[in-house]
Amino acid sequence: MRRDDFLKSLAALAVAGGLPLAARASTNIKMMIPANPGGGWDTTGRALGKAMQSAGVASAVSYDNKGGAAGAIGLAQFVNGSKGDPNALMVMGAVMLGGIITGKPPVSLSQATPIARLTSEYNVFVLPANSPFKTMKDVIEQLKKDPGSVKWGGGSRGSTEHIAAAMIAREVGVDPARINYVAFRGGGEATAAILGGNVTVGGSGLSEFAEYISTGKMKALAVTSPTRLKGVNIPTLIEQGINVSLGNWRGVYGAPGISAEQRRALTELVLKAVKSKAWTEALDKNAWTPAVLAGPEFEKFVDDEFASLRATMVKSGMV
Repeated sequence: MRRDDFLKSLAALAVAGGLPLAARASTNIKMMIPANPGGGWDTTGRALGKAMQSAGVASAVSYDNKGGAAGAIGLAQFVNGSKGDPNALMVMGAVMLGGIITGKPPVSLSQATPIARLTSEYNVFVLPANSPFKTMKDVIEQLKKDPGSVKWGGGSRGSTEHIAAAMIAREVGVDPARINYVAFRGGGEATAAILGGNVTVGGSGLSEFAEYISTGKMKALAVTSPTRLKGVNIPTLIEQGINVSLGNWRGVYGAPGISAEQRRALTELVLKAVKSKAWTEALDKNAWTPAVLAGPEFEKFVDDEFASLRATMVKSGMV
């Protein structure tokens, strides 16, 4: 068979669905990002899309940002609008689980299809550059005097920074129900509020604040990791006498109603993408820890995380 005839046959097979999804040159991925631009989910989704194109498993990737309610609004749109679509992906993670526990939305994550966990990251708490406080100790002293006067700014209710703030309050003898937590719809809004001095303390993933910390626009107080992060000169909460450690992970789900074969093929696309140079560069740039987990193991991990987060939030007085 001549080369041009072979290529035409290959294209016809792809159009007819005779080739596995991972082999189709014309795969167009639709990426639901259930948050506003500028935050961790947005960065993750766009980095994954770039990696999928770099790895040659997607010819194009479109993005749909739909923020609010810790991802529940985007989840509802994804569940209702992407049924049976083998090329649809949604970014999600620990924040969405926390939001579902606190918000109890009518839509369930179990309606979508687990694909893979991608990364893990720890939160950092920061002060605006012009803050009268200098250390976490200063913040804690004020929190003990007047809990409501300390405004904690971060992502949606149930986000990891919200949970960490409640855990900090509990550890220092303050009723977690009395913390003044200001939830924002996305990382961009939270960053603007911190830079503008509209909150006392801000919390988010280290990657989102790294630029502002390095330029002196924010002062880092503590990270939520159990030990200091490599190459990051920020003390942990634990070494400052506050026994709190909490991680944040992110992953992707597929659409409801896809077949087992379609799920397998979509998982293959994602796993090939996270082996690409583009993804490795994204990990380094954002200080993400690779934490790839797929298949039944990822599904079980999510179930276990729901139980663990719910227990932590009950203990911290959040639910």
